[in-house]
Amino acid sequence: MSGFLHRNGRRIVDGTGKDVLLLGWGLGNLYVKEGYMWGAFDTPRFDRSRRIEQVIAELAGREYARRFWAVFQERYISETDFRAMRDLGCNSVRIPLDYRQFMEEGEGIVWREEGFEELKTRIDQCEKYGLYVFLDMHCAPGGQTGANIDNCIDDRPRLFMDADNLKKSLALWRRLAEMNREREIVGGYDLLNEPIAPGKDEKNCDAYLPVLEQHYRDLARTVREADPNHLLTIEGAHWATDLRIFHERLDENMALHFHRYAGGPDIASLQRYMDKAAEIDVPLWLGESGENSNEWYAALYPLAMRLGIGVNLWPWKKLNCTNSPYSVRKPRDYDLILDYVRGGKHPGFEKSRQILNEYLENILLENCDCNASVMRHVLRRPPFSLYAADFDELPGRGVSYSGSSHPAEDDYRQNTGMCICHDREAGAPRFAFDSQWDRFALVLHEGEFAAYTVSAGGPSLRCRIDAHAERDALLEVTAGSQKTDLTVSPGVHQYTAAIPLPQDTEKQTVRITAKAGAVRLKKISFL
Repeated sequence: MSGFLHRNGRRIVDGTGKDVLLLGWGLGNLYVKEGYMWGAFDTPRFDRSRRIEQVIAELAGREYARRFWAVFQERYISETDFRAMRDLGCNSVRIPLDYRQFMEEGEGIVWREEGFEELKTRIDQCEKYGLYVFLDMHCAPGGQTGANIDNCIDDRPRLFMDADNLKKSLALWRRLAEMNREREIVGGYDLLNEPIAPGKDEKNCDAYLPVLEQHYRDLARTVREADPNHLLTIEGAHWATDLRIFHERLDENMALHFHRYAGGPDIASLQRYMDKAAEIDVPLWLGESGENSNEWYAALYPLAMRLGIGVNLWPWKKLNCTNSPYSVRKPRDYDLILDYVRGGKHPGFEKSRQILNEYLENILLENCDCNASVMRHVLRRPPFSLYAADFDELPGRGVSYSGSSHPAEDDYRQNTGMCICHDREAGAPRFAFDSQWDRFALVLHEGEFAAYTVSAGGPSLRCRIDAHAERDALLEVTAGSQKTDLTVSPGVHQYTAAIPLPQDTEKQTVRITAKAGAVRLKKISFL
């Protein structure tokens, strides 16, 4: 690392002018708690920090709650976590902040100096392991989103409704800029997370979009008075997907910051953000994404990074999960707490403390379950799998796919000219961000091919293909100069090709070609 990260046209570069492609995780639930990360889904009573804190006090007493949160903050993310991120290949981390860490709620500005000291400790730990830190104002004074994620009191974006909140927001960012102006390990300032949620009728707050745009300009000016060095990352409204405020650059050293959780993992899903970044000549950062399947990760994130778009996933750790790198084990009798949250009986103070004490042990990284497959899919490191329809879109037709101008059966990757068809009909969503893109299959007709990039450097790679043919067919699987033929019989079968690999490169391109007949490909696993 050398110098401050900054904008150079549409690229993020370091102090030497070297391109920096960001890859990291967000520390959800550390300072900004969300109920689902505790296993409490669709429970408004336990959906945000202030309510979670209240319930813990109800369960175990206020004195215990005070001690609980001190230990929680120390253990939920520790130096061990940052070392693990580094070892997995990450170069950055996004730290969500709650303004209550730094100032008291209520009238006027009363600073809490211990919050700044705590944040400094985290930044120091990240510096030790070479992780750029992005400070994410997840919970601005009054709340900028109007939803549980900003810890607001009544699901209204009161940051934009109250001049006192706007004043506090400016003052807080001035303090943070003064504190970090010389810290090269701080990658940038994420001024507001997901401002102004979408809504209908009386819940529609788009009338505050002009206030949002002006506040961004005021924030940029205030930060620059204290800190001329750091990159600003700026998000649009509607879960960081709305681009209406970006008529021009809001600061000369900024990146356009967007979020993506659902939809098809293809270039089309990124195109409008790329177009806007090109229009105003700024870098593009996918600063929050995740909460999906491993195969979705394998399709989207390598594509984004190949397009020069850095990626930050969400979140690093949560309770009882498979799609974050680490899963906190559920304590014994934890359902008693969840039952109380949903309106059931109180478990008793002693029992609650017993359960919560076990939880505090379980959140230590060494006591969590490691979901190693998550980062393998993000980076396409074997063993991992993806769907055949998620072939490389770059560099494009004739190189990464044949593109024979088949009519599109749906809008997924319709511009590739490949035969992408429904393998099943769409059903009910299986989880919150389920786009059901995995219902598609790829049909290769004789002479057609599709390529898949894999992070593997030898000595060999096994490629397992789920395939269906109506009659005998032949597939050729190639990597570099190595070729393997697979005879495909009628019906649905799995076929495995073992391919020797050169060891002088970190990435391999595996091409699958239909040499004879037609084959429907569903899933491909690289082992």
